[in-house]
Amino acid sequence: MSNTKNYLAEVTGNDYIDSELYTRFNVKRGLRNADGTGVLVGLTRVGDVHGYIIDEGEKVAVDGKLYYRGIDVESLVAAAEKEDRFGFEETVYLLMFGRLPSKAELEQFCGILGENRALPDNFAEDNIMKAPSRDIMNKLARSVLTLYSYDDNPDDNSPENALRQCIELIARFPTIIAYSYMAKKHYYDNKSLIIHSPAAGCNSAETILSLIRPDQKYSRLEAEVLDLALILHAEHGGGNNSTFAVHLVSSADTDTYAAISAGIGSLKGFKHGGANIKVMGMMEDIKSNIKKWDDESEVADYLTKILQGNAYDGSGLIYGQGHAIYTKSDPRATLLRDKAQGLAEEKKLSDEFNLYKLIERLTPEVFKKVKGSDKDICTNVDFYSGFVYRMMGIPDELFTPLFAVSRVAGWCAHRMEEIISGGRIIRPAYKCVQSRMPYTPMGER
Repeated sequence: MSNTKNYLAEVTGNDYIDSELYTRFNVKRGLRNADGTGVLVGLTRVGDVHGYIIDEGEKVAVDGKLYYRGIDVESLVAAAEKEDRFGFEETVYLLMFGRLPSKAELEQFCGILGENRALPDNFAEDNIMKAPSRDIMNKLARSVLTLYSYDDNPDDNSPENALRQCIELIARFPTIIAYSYMAKKHYYDNKSLIIHSPAAGCNSAETILSLIRPDQKYSRLEAEVLDLALILHAEHGGGNNSTFAVHLVSSADTDTYAAISAGIGSLKGFKHGGANIKVMGMMEDIKSNIKKWDDESEVADYLTKILQGNAYDGSGLIYGQGHAIYTKSDPRATLLRDKAQGLAEEKKLSDEFNLYKLIERLTPEVFKKVKGSDKDICTNVDFYSGFVYRMMGIPDELFTPLFAVSRVAGWCAHRMEEIISGGRIIRPAYKCVQSRMPYTPMGER
């Protein structure tokens, strides 16, 4: 439109709200209290994020813990490693059904997921290949909405039917993102179109690696690292933006496909699931501007420039550092970092891995020096996840979709909880601060 700039000026002026008003009316911006704690808006049994304690009214930093249905995620990871098996499917079972499965139950559940990985007849041809997208998250959201039309009973929100829909979506996400990526490569990047069928007996991590690689080859370690990433991203409490979006939309009594697509739309954002893309861009900038990756002084000086807004994107942020809830540590980052070391050695990228660790160690003291703040800064999972994916040759455009493959388990568990225990549409309040104005007749304007 030729008048876009004029319209934009009006919109910008009319939509501006003085930040002082938020303080005056005690508005919980971002649904956060003034001390950084979250506003309590619901109850859940699905997951718990523990990053601090309140002692005599003050927030006290502690080592981070993440619980799935009351079980420490570190225990899930340790058990899978000890028994030399994959753990994501066990995690999905736990989140969906609230308990750990027996060996027979897990095998049966894995079989159910395997049977549902294939997409409905002609779905890939008609909805993915004929309408490819440059952005895989947008294609994933559209595909989920389109699956509504392939469901004989899409609007039945009974727990039984919703559970069936959830399990089908959890199973199909790896196939959807893989096919969407292959279509994007072909139609936008002019690469050969290679489509594999999901192999029988493969878990989620193996399925993903098999479907996105032309030769379908991958190492056991690669599959183990991806499986770990899926476990760690599966759930993060009811208050994270995408899960809350699923709760919010589900509370309106809409269908499963609409609710899950809302979660996808939220997760796409750079302040949420897209954060690891920001980390990778920052790291490329750091690597190109620092001559000696093991020189603590040089690295610290450049981190200082980033924090001062004089390097990288000028935001003043060191991406992948700090978290809304975790204070001393993010258990997901710790687990992924430890597993990444072996992969870095296998891929001969130990020097780069050591740079990541150095930045993790230096950031808190640089932040304190530049900001003059004693705020606890810990590395979050986004700092290492992108690096792990790149070591496996996974393209950047699949980073956030992989997050969705994992987090759909948490979304579905929370949707079931909202259906069973919610009961009321979520409707917080907004205070209107626009002054009253009379209507002016057309001829007097």
